[in-house]
Amino acid sequence: MRVLVVGSGAREHALCWALAASPILGKLWCAPGNPGTASVAENIPIATLDTAAIVSFARANAVDLVVPGPEAPLVAGLADALLEAGIRVAGPLKAAARLEGEKSFTKEIAEAAGIPTARFARFDDPAAARAWCRRQGAPLVIKADGLAAGKGVVVARSIAEAEETIAEFMEAGRLGEAGRVVLVEECLTGPEVSLFVLSDGAHVVPLGAATDYKRAGEGDRGPNTGGMGAVAPALALTPVLAEAAMQRIVRPALAELAKRGTPFRGILFAGLMVTEEGPKLIEFNVRFGDPECQALLPLLASDLLAALLAACDGELGDFDLRWRTGASVAVVLAARGYPEAPAPEGELRGIERAALLPGVQLFHAATRRVENRLLPAGGRVLTVSATGFDLAEARSRAYAAVRTIDWPEGFSRPDIGGPSFP
Repeated sequence: MRVLVVGSGAREHALCWALAASPILGKLWCAPGNPGTASVAENIPIATLDTAAIVSFARANAVDLVVPGPEAPLVAGLADALLEAGIRVAGPLKAAARLEGEKSFTKEIAEAAGIPTARFARFDDPAAARAWCRRQGAPLVIKADGLAAGKGVVVARSIAEAEETIAEFMEAGRLGEAGRVVLVEECLTGPEVSLFVLSDGAHVVPLGAATDYKRAGEGDRGPNTGGMGAVAPALALTPVLAEAAMQRIVRPALAELAKRGTPFRGILFAGLMVTEEGPKLIEFNVRFGDPECQALLPLLASDLLAALLAACDGELGDFDLRWRTGASVAVVLAARGYPEAPAPEGELRGIERAALLPGVQLFHAATRRVENRLLPAGGRVLTVSATGFDLAEARSRAYAAVRTIDWPEGFSRPDIGGPSFP
């Protein structure tokens, strides 16, 4: 098989790493990739949102399967263009990708399918949004309706914070057009987990669950980020609760999409809150999470490529996945100042030594090579993942690798998978 992965982050490095282990893989490319993906694939200088160039490359190189990593190209219609060209793609059509591109569409699907979720209201008028907040009282969750790279959700603990967020999103334009329309929701309480499934439009196979650490600082303090670490499996989602989430949330959503003539094919990510009444839907994403992908894939014992092909070909009905026992911990190394004003400075040393530690795998997110030096090139720079017999061993191995990496200009959360792990 000839496969093209689209994207340039740690998630795409993890996807390339897993796909490279497939016995049916012949050739692997990554567009545009990074220094990490270059170790297992051939990087191609094509931007993730250059749909025409991606389709043209896939045609010219007889690509059998395209695997999009990030959400933006899917929301923009990459899968539609590839399928029209007769090329398999492990991702949903634009109509189904609205689940992530428009949070209000997810609420529409939830309402139609009877999916448990937070009460909400949608606003395109900031004055009306502020008035609704004052009537409801805090705490409240303010969400940008459009794509905001994981930075469009604020849990407002006071009405003042809610009003400030509405002003930043809707009036100041901090998130551009993504924040011009907002959803204001009730604040659900409980452990938050990320549940992943693979769907062929008619059948669904679980891909595991992880816990994502979203805030920048220890103890879940500081601003929201794209994710500072992840742990798998998600201990808060017991087998009984996982089956409840499949029956009450995932399958009804997939059935509603199929009913509307837009069956979902690819990886569906259900963000859940495990409340006292059971799992409730926070949001849907239409791809693997980052950094959850870097925690889950090291535990996958089955052939990822075969699974993605089965999803594309409608053959998941008789498909099953095998998982390694134990646990996985992924710790993100970020540049100082992330997420507000990251300053990617210095040089990352000790990478080779860290990669040789037991159970450790390093996934590049935003790095660049200058001669023989590895330099940071963005906010989240590297994900250090490690597996172990249990959570304690995986965590110990991950942080041993973090300590081995010499990068004074970077930082990581010290509590990923720690005692306060939900």
